[in-house]
Amino acid sequence: MDRSQPRFSMMIRAPFLSSIISPMLIGTFAGIYARDGFNPVNFILVMITGICLHIATNVYNDIYDTIQGTDRINVHRNEFSGGSGVLLDFPGQMNRMYMIARTALVTALVTSLLLVLRVAPPLRIIIILLYGFSAFFSKYYTAAPVKLAYRGLGEVSVWFAFGPMAILMAAAAQGAAFHPVVIAAMPISGISTLSILLIGQMIDLDADAATGKRGISARLGNRTTAAVYLAIQILLCLNVIILGLFFFERGWPLLLSLVPYLIFLPKATRLLLGGYDTPEALKSAAGFNVKLHLLFSGMLNAGLLITVLRNGSL
Repeated sequence: MDRSQPRFSMMIRAPFLSSIISPMLIGTFAGIYARDGFNPVNFILVMITGICLHIATNVYNDIYDTIQGTDRINVHRNEFSGGSGVLLDFPGQMNRMYMIARTALVTALVTSLLLVLRVAPPLRIIIILLYGFSAFFSKYYTAAPVKLAYRGLGEVSVWFAFGPMAILMAAAAQGAAFHPVVIAAMPISGISTLSILLIGQMIDLDADAATGKRGISARLGNRTTAAVYLAIQILLCLNVIILGLFFFERGWPLLLSLVPYLIFLPKATRLLLGGYDTPEALKSAAGFNVKLHLLFSGMLNAGLLITVLRNGSL
């Protein structure tokens, strides 16, 4: 095996792509339910768009966190936070990283334009605007001169990108946009992804503070961030309950997605509240939270599929 350059999967942080696949599926199922039908070609196009935009986000984040020094001084980098470390271990890969990010953005643009040609005219402006905002967030989350994460806007942009924006784009691809079911589903996946960001900020606090990143942890401290983490997870659970009981007909299968919360949330919360100033405790909490995120996302989409089938929409 060639050790002179990193694996492509490492450069794009492939394991984290689940964070965009889940909301795209949620939006697709919500759109299918709203429109009572499924467009497979549009589904493929919107999934390619979302995955490519997330790849661009991951790669640009690594590039600019390395350039601005955050990754260089982070002594707590791990599999759950702190970037991939590709450019620290392989500094000669900078041009390749730029090429991957730009190619991903162009690919997403092409699939978005194809999608625009395939949806009803009222939905076209939604697809165009969502691509534009997503491309902007992908680069300027960390890139100068905007640097959203350095201005205290990182959490907001992550929630929007992995919640309302992703779900709305996937639903629009199925011919639905601001249907009540789509709107009610919008916060869920963004909150789940935000929970990963918050624990990552707690682990990376020293490096973030030293280089001017203004996340919640750097502004308010790890103890408050742990409380914020618990609060948003409770809001997520309430959102799922309301969605399943009041927006989907016979939507009780969605409630099964809360079972992982009974298993992993107490463990993660106990570690965060008791070890908010201990890197090893935070890393353990991050591990539990990632398992929670993956199991919850999988079971929620399984519940949505069952609900859509039970209601004869697919």
